[in-house]
Amino acid sequence: MKHAQETRTPIATQTQEPARAGRRALLGAAAIGALGWLAMPAFADPAGLWKRIQARKELLVGLEGTYPPFNYVDKHGELTGFGVDLAKALAGHMGLRAKFVPTPWSGMLAGLDSGRFDVVINQVTITPDRQKKYLFSQPYTVSGAQILVRKGDQSKYDSIASLDGRVVGVGLGSNYEAWLKQHAPKVHIQTYSGINTALQDLEIGRVDAIINDRLESAYLLKHTDGRVVAAGQPFSKQYSGIAMRQGHPQLQAQIDAALQALRKSGQLAAISNKWFGMDITR
Repeated sequence: MKHAQETRTPIATQTQEPARAGRRALLGAAAIGALGWLAMPAFADPAGLWKRIQARKELLVGLEGTYPPFNYVDKHGELTGFGVDLAKALAGHMGLRAKFVPTPWSGMLAGLDSGRFDVVINQVTITPDRQKKYLFSQPYTVSGAQILVRKGDQSKYDSIASLDGRVVGVGLGSNYEAWLKQHAPKVHIQTYSGINTALQDLEIGRVDAIINDRLESAYLLKHTDGRVVAAGQPFSKQYSGIAMRQGHPQLQAQIDAALQALRKSGQLAAISNKWFGMDITR
């Protein structure tokens, strides 16, 4: 859900700024191209991995630990976030404990390839290139681009067409910057290295709107006291799934069954509403 050179800044808290929108989608092709040779049949034991997971009674989960609200360390020193709650619920349904293995994003797929963890739960966008290298669960979050505007401007700027001739803020090097250049040539693009600065410029009128990731935006808007709001419907949808190494269909089947059970029981939606105030899983 990023150009190979782009680095991510965590989502805004009192001390951190959010990830730039589109972080993982565009990184995929370059990262996988560099790491794909590691995903070899050494791990292609369809029954073996699931049996080992059952024997150890732990699901090893790769995540960053620095990516709020998906995964981060809170003021009490505890790992928390939407993805952490999801992993715990998922493992619990499978009769396991979730054991977290914090890993920088730059080494996440290499860590999966080498067997440091069984799965990655870190908002990995499902792309055709990645599906050639990895197994994915069914999607568990649905994202996309979201227009953010000052309160009162929702009907004024509710579509890309309505932004023609306007100044729109996006993350520097993000896929939304590239998307606007291709699909909205009349928009004046202003780039930012962090969303906090973009939000400040939006509030004082230096930009007319911001385009950011739908999920990150849902979290951000909880901290703007209503001064900034979402406008229009999300577009350019992206789907995230739990990533696994190829050759382990039993593990994939177990995870999909657990996800389906959490969805059916309402627990998945409840976790989403806890962190985002909305159901981001559909």
